[in-house]
Amino acid sequence: MTHSPRFVSAILAWRPTWFLARLLLTSAYILGGLVKLTDWQGTVAEQAHFGMSPPAFWAALTIALELIGPLLILTGRLVWLGAGMLGVFTLLAAFTANAFWTMPAGQERFMATNAFFEHIGLIGGFILVAMIADRKQADA
Repeated sequence: MTHSPRFVSAILAWRPTWFLARLLLTSAYILGGLVKLTDWQGTVAEQAHFGMSPPAFWAALTIALELIGPLLILTGRLVWLGAGMLGVFTLLAAFTANAFWTMPAGQERFMATNAFFEHIGLIGGFILVAMIADRKQADA
């Protein structure tokens, strides 16, 4: 087994790194939730654009998920729940907003394909955060 270089181990062991990693992972959701909260009409219109009905309900649910999920992850309380909420939300959003398989070849399909797989990568990040938090709790 090859060990990480000392400086890498030091960075990974540094207590703020765990918080910073979680903040970076959830930052788009925090920003998205705050932007949606301050632009209610735009948020409702976005939900209607994606065919979500009733759009006001889905707008409120989206805002709640985008703010509560990161809060749970960042506070270290019920990390599995926050990560699960954001993971499922992200999967549903990927299929709803980035259905590249329904698009003809071209730039729009290329962009949707990239966005879809970026969302899948985020889901992997949420799984890892939940696993690490679970391990930290078991070791405590």
